[in-house]
Amino acid sequence: MDEFDLGVPKQILESLPDEDQAAKQDMQRAVAGLEARLNEAVSAAEDEREAAQAVVSVLERLEDQLEQYDEFVPELRAWGQSPIYAISWRNLQADLIMQIQEVGWVAERIDQERNYRTVEDGIRLRDR
Repeated sequence: MDEFDLGVPKQILESLPDEDQAAKQDMQRAVAGLEARLNEAVSAAEDEREAAQAVVSVLERLEDQLEQYDEFVPELRAWGQSPIYAISWRNLQADLIMQIQEVGWVAERIDQERNYRTVEDGIRLRDR
C-alpha cells in the first residue's frame, strides 16, 4: 500500500496574511501530524480492510472539521470579523480530503468501506 504524502497547498498559505507566520506553521504542523498518524495507522493495519477503516475514519473527521469551519465563516462576517482563517482551514480540510482520495488503493476501498459502515449502522439500502 502506498504511503500518504500530504502537504499544504501554496495557494492556501498565500491566502493567509503575510505577517502571520504562526498560522502558516500551525497548518504545516497539523498536516505533518495527520500524515504521520495516517501512515502509522495504515502500516499497523493487519489487512487492507483495516487500513481502509483507518483512512475512512480520518476522512470523516476531516469532513466534520470542514463543516465546522464553513459554519464559522458567516458567523465571523456577522460580527464584522475577517473569516480568512476559517476559510483557509476549511479549504485545507477539503484539499486534504482530495489528497487522501488520490492515493490509488484508497480510491478503490473508500466506497466499499463506507458501505460497510452504513450497513453496520443498521441502515439498509434498497433498490428502487
